[in-house]
Amino acid sequence: MLKRVATAVIALILFIPILFIGGWPLLILMGVLALLGQIEFIQMNKLGLYSFPALLSGLAVFSMVLSPILAPLIESNIMLKIVSLLAVSLLIYSVKYPDFKVTQLSSIVLMTVYIGVAFYSFAALRVYSLTFLMLVLLVIWSTDSGAYLIGRKIGKTKLAPKISPNKTIEGSIGGTVVSTVISAVYLIYFPLFESYLLSLLFMVVISIAGQIGDLVESKIKREYNVKDSGNLLPGHGGILDRFDSLLLVLNLLFIIGLL
Repeated sequence: MLKRVATAVIALILFIPILFIGGWPLLILMGVLALLGQIEFIQMNKLGLYSFPALLSGLAVFSMVLSPILAPLIESNIMLKIVSLLAVSLLIYSVKYPDFKVTQLSSIVLMTVYIGVAFYSFAALRVYSLTFLMLVLLVIWSTDSGAYLIGRKIGKTKLAPKISPNKTIEGSIGGTVVSTVISAVYLIYFPLFESYLLSLLFMVVISIAGQIGDLVESKIKREYNVKDSGNLLPGHGGILDRFDSLLLVLNLLFIIGLL
């Protein structure tokens, strides 16, 4: 527990200043985190870090996050071009190396998009609104903490026993309630939309989406038979472990066109 708290404190001390500075320092940081997350998934696939799929997908995910910098140098739809180039290159590679299965290729392309879009969207959300970004982080963190504490106290009904046996419906509801209360107070001082009620309901959706993102990460780890995605963060696991809820939320914000 002490190791977990110490890691969180050190990470926040390093992360918060860059979050407030924003701009290219935050963009570079998000690119590095995306690359580290992609490396974790490559290792789950038991591929060498210097293999062609690893190097190409790492370059692709980093380029997706840095697309605002690269966009002036390349035509529009840069993200689509990056993903298409990755998919085509890996397909050609799989012809030369038959042991590299199309299913494995597909999972790498899928996770490249999932991770790349998420960390790109984090930086884009900072440009859109720092107060909105801070609220999203508060919702994710408070949902996670609330679900854990309330689940331990009164949790009985399993939420998704085949994916994450320790999570309960009571904990899930409790986490959303806690985050809603915090959002209700935050929105009084930092309004999001013109409608206070709409803003609050949107935060409820964010809370639920974050919990689904957590389950998605748990499913991936269960399929690859690993406890943690990595060991970069002592007490927390890897980058994908720490950002599991945010990955899905940020993808959704990107899909609805808010960023």
